[in-house]
Amino acid sequence: MSELTSTTALRATMDAYYRSLADAALRKTAPVAWCTSVGPAELLRALGFAVHFPENHAAIMGAARTANRYLPLAHAQGYSQDICSYLTSDIGAYLAGESPLEAYGLERAPAPDVLVFNTNQCRDVRDWFEWYGRELGVPVLGLHSPRAIDDVTESDIDAVTMQLEALVAPLEQVAGTRLDDARLRAAMRASRDTAGLWGACLETASARPAPLTFFDGSVHMGPAVVLRGSDDAPAYYRTLLAELEQRVENRVGAVPAETLRLYWDGMPVWGRLRALSTMFAEFRTAVVASTYCNSWAFSGLDPAEPWRSVARALLELFIARSEAPKERYIARMVEFYDVDGVIFHDCRTCSNNSNTRYGMPGRITERLGIPTLVLDGDVNDLRCFSDEQARTNIEGFVEQLTDARAATSARGSR
Repeated sequence: MSELTSTTALRATMDAYYRSLADAALRKTAPVAWCTSVGPAELLRALGFAVHFPENHAAIMGAARTANRYLPLAHAQGYSQDICSYLTSDIGAYLAGESPLEAYGLERAPAPDVLVFNTNQCRDVRDWFEWYGRELGVPVLGLHSPRAIDDVTESDIDAVTMQLEALVAPLEQVAGTRLDDARLRAAMRASRDTAGLWGACLETASARPAPLTFFDGSVHMGPAVVLRGSDDAPAYYRTLLAELEQRVENRVGAVPAETLRLYWDGMPVWGRLRALSTMFAEFRTAVVASTYCNSWAFSGLDPAEPWRSVARALLELFIARSEAPKERYIARMVEFYDVDGVIFHDCRTCSNNSNTRYGMPGRITERLGIPTLVLDGDVNDLRCFSDEQARTNIEGFVEQLTDARAATSARGSR
């Protein structure tokens, strides 16, 4: 597998983000807000906040395979081993006085002036931010979004819109400035462009061979997460998209001699991202798309209608929906990317983003007529993941798909 040349630009983009965050924290160049990954980042940027995302911070520790040394420190505070390992690894790192941002001069995550959450993904983010609020004595603000939504209604949008608008006054007080409509519209345009370009990047994987995989996407989605509302994110994705389109034109695949195509539902196993990528490539299998990476390809963001369009985007998020729209979404993805099977990651500490526990894999197989595999693991806690078991299960699944394809081909040739 050849690395995307855009990775150099990605590293520079993310490096600049972390350095600006360090400047804000250490040199007081801007107030600092902590935000959940699908919180109101555009509003915060429009008010001049430097924005830190604890989920990104935790994912870095997961990818570096350092999370497990921090988890016990949070468990000793009374946090269960069964709750979000992003939360427990992040709080544990704080208690240890350590951070992967040490490379940028930060001994720990940047001290916040305010913490802002959105419960559309889970309750854990509120508990997470409220722990820091108590520990650091800073205000905690939040959106209390409905979950398990069927169709998003106008009343749902009204409720979240009012909550967004209600955040303005207290955030202005912390920022020491008034919200400027022009800055808000500019942040919205940047987010809209980021979402559209990121979605276009992901959609190139509908080509055969796919120019990128879920594992590539999990890395290259960084700017879409931490730079929403900033012009730096769309600038990066224009670079990435140009390279991916060139790969499609030249028929360069992320997986050499791609034979099978899969869809991944659920969180990454951060500490085994490279190992799983290498394993699937060994089996000439491309994991071409995922629910996770697509979560930041927001649709419908409108600078002319910032509050309602953001509210709608946050409500339409996959993780906030009920089983029926989730199944319809996966069915569309299976058709669009023309996949042979679906892998469901049953993430031990993230029940909110694990779609295995209420019969969905079986319903997907029955509905679409394609095999599914449930892979046990966790987003950060590697005690929940077995390399040997994963390899055995994946190898058996690939063999099942290969045999099914051979049988279909044999019937077609008669």
